[in-house]
Amino acid sequence: MKTKKVKAVLLIGFFTLNSMVYAQQIKASTEDVAKAKEWITSLGLNDAEKEKRLVDVVAIHLTSIKDWHNNHPASTVPAGINPLDGKPLSELHRQIIADSAMPSSIHEGLMSGLRKDLNEEQVALVLDKYTIGKVAFTMKGYQSIVPNMTAEETSVIQKLLEKAREQAVDYKSMKEISAIFEIYKTQAEQYLNNHGRNWRQMYADYTKKIKAEKEAKKQE
Repeated sequence: MKTKKVKAVLLIGFFTLNSMVYAQQIKASTEDVAKAKEWITSLGLNDAEKEKRLVDVVAIHLTSIKDWHNNHPASTVPAGINPLDGKPLSELHRQIIADSAMPSSIHEGLMSGLRKDLNEEQVALVLDKYTIGKVAFTMKGYQSIVPNMTAEETSVIQKLLEKAREQAVDYKSMKEISAIFEIYKTQAEQYLNNHGRNWRQMYADYTKKIKAEKEAKKQE
């Protein structure tokens, strides 16, 4: 029994060390450094040392996810079925699976690096840069579709979208980022259905309303 435990500890240590070595070997590209500078400068920190640390953190993360993505194409994941619905895995699904195998230390390095020098509101602003503001955009959509959205509903959905945002920053393409958000949007809609709402009906009513408004404008 002790031998098995020792082997397990050594195995965990091996994979952890590999993840750390992988992250340390990354050298940020010029393009990613420029993007990181633009994002960090937009925060208006007025602190050169802090900005430099943050630019390094973001640039290394951007290059890390790009390199992992480019070195692990969808073709590295065998074709198969989605166990949730039995349908064949799409190329997008396979790419997400490949990218999700990226060492967790890369994500942890980003988040710990940001939180070392920024408060949570500022961290959120940086994550919004990665995801082109999808949290606010998606929340606005829910507020338009759900009649008289309550404070509790808003809070629950906001937290789900924030989880989506943090997970999505580790994916390279906007298609992947949108797919990650879809996971949490489905959870949000299930939450609404489980708490007295009918998502399908609300969405149908909203669509009907938008069409009616467009027709009205044509007739003006």
